[in-house]
Amino acid sequence: MSTSLLYHGFGIQGYQHVHTKYHDGAIHYRVRQEVFSLRCPECGSYQVKRRGLVMRRFRTLPIGSKPVWIELAVQRVLCLLCGVLRQVKVNFAAWRRSYTRAFERYALELSRHMTIKDAARHLGMSWDVIKDIQKRSLKRRFARPKLHQLKQIAIDEISIGKGHRYLTIVLDLKSGAVVFVGEGKGAEALEPFWPRLRRQKVHIEAVATDLSPAYISAVLTHLPNAVHVFDHFHIIKLYNEGLSGLRRQLYHEATHVMDQKVLKGTRWLLLKNPENLDPNRRETERLAAALQLNQPLALAYYLKEDLRQLWLQEDKTTAAAILQDWVDRATASGIPMLIKFAKTMCLYRRGILAYYDYPISTGPLEGTNNKIKTMKRQAYGFRDQEFFKLKILALHETRYALVG
Repeated sequence: MSTSLLYHGFGIQGYQHVHTKYHDGAIHYRVRQEVFSLRCPECGSYQVKRRGLVMRRFRTLPIGSKPVWIELAVQRVLCLLCGVLRQVKVNFAAWRRSYTRAFERYALELSRHMTIKDAARHLGMSWDVIKDIQKRSLKRRFARPKLHQLKQIAIDEISIGKGHRYLTIVLDLKSGAVVFVGEGKGAEALEPFWPRLRRQKVHIEAVATDLSPAYISAVLTHLPNAVHVFDHFHIIKLYNEGLSGLRRQLYHEATHVMDQKVLKGTRWLLLKNPENLDPNRRETERLAAALQLNQPLALAYYLKEDLRQLWLQEDKTTAAAILQDWVDRATASGIPMLIKFAKTMCLYRRGILAYYDYPISTGPLEGTNNKIKTMKRQAYGFRDQEFFKLKILALHETRYALVG
């Protein structure tokens, strides 16, 4: 084997090939470093004295199915300038690592197509080694996301385990990249995010969140000039929760068994959009029977359908008129659930109509949260929380089946 092959095949430059051995199904290449190239690892001075050798082995790219090792007697040197006594740097491997940089790149490439466990089994390495390679790469690339182009963001939390464990996610709505992962939920989880915005002089134009008072307070405090848009999917979800509660109340108040039988099992029919009702399962007929039986339930259902139209208007003025008409009808209904929700709509009116200034929502973030849950499930959980956060920050670059 020639010294040139060390460079062209394994990326090793500045070392001479000594000999090759074949042992225990592996290939071992012995190399040596030229004496004139020895330098102090601390200050880089060539004024050093040799103080013994330390034999080390480095895993490098395999040849076929055969593992390949690079054996090198690493020189210890005493620097005459700074007085440091230490091993010289190995150019083809990172500090305190037992594998070459070429092997590291190969392991990262494999990790894009298989799980860490599969990559470790394929390479005959420990699971922890492959995970460490991936973690250091993620930390180098994503530990400090650049925020200077951030204009529109969405904020939401995600449950990551039992015991009310949450992470708060901030998503760049333009690029689809996660730019911040905070521990817990609420305003406290976002505290480390705001100083980073100020340091990088980021100008946020619009923020999409749910109706959480904590998020409203945080946005008002730290982004007073940003347009705060309340996510319309969360508003419909809040209304559906009230509608489910109303159906439950009417079911328990029904005096006849037949009335209860009609109302029973209609919860999901009430929450479904009319176009999604299945005619083959007589869902339309069952819903019509329940609405005909109870006038308050029918009114609440039809108001839900009218509420969906609020975000389908041509301009903000028309939407404002429709919102006011909806609030008036809900208030005049006399139904406590509708009256309460009408007050909520009035309270959050500005943020609801802000959708027509910036038509954004937390929908893309909900999709990202589903990817996070899928990644966590396929990995059977993450014991290393820092590694889990780095995987989330790199999620936007995923173009293959999610693996952990």
